[in-house]
Amino acid sequence: MMLFKAFVILAGLSVLCRWALGKWPWEVVRFAPGRRRAVNSARALLGVAPAAGREDIIAAHRRLTAQVHPDRGGSTTAMQEANAARDLLLAELTGAQAGPGE
Repeated sequence: MMLFKAFVILAGLSVLCRWALGKWPWEVVRFAPGRRRAVNSARALLGVAPAAGREDIIAAHRRLTAQVHPDRGGSTTAMQEANAARDLLLAELTGAQAGPGE
């Protein structure tokens, strides 16, 4: 009986977390510190604030790629890093904006 009560409480807390945060508890915990570092590095590379929106990220990516594009004397590696930073930040933004059930 005690095990059943613990299960019900755990299930209730999981649903509450999903309702309040838009993510299940295991999705919140799964966000690894390594990913946080990668997101911070991507923001630093593009020069955008943590509150930057989609348009800000795309504009910063365009400014950076104008400088590092191989056709303008930049390197392929720098271009790949800029693209990866843009993709990571846009994916992070999409995940943060998704509401419950999305």
